[in-house]
Amino acid sequence: MKTCHRFDRIKAGFEKDVHFLRGHAERHVGSPAAKTSAKHAVSVKRNMARALNTHLARCRECG
Repeated sequence: MKTCHRFDRIKAGFEKDVHFLRGHAERHVGSPAAKTSAKHAVSVKRNMARALNTHLARCRECG
């Protein structure tokens, strides 16, 4: 599937956030902050999927 540059930019931004949150969770294993970061990473991935699906539905280049 061919996607536009905006799709790639949206995806990259979300992946950066997920990577940061997972890295924090791995560095601070067992702490309450790590558990919160891991939960937020899952939430951000869900939001990424929602944002990308919405983009695909509306974008003329991707669709």
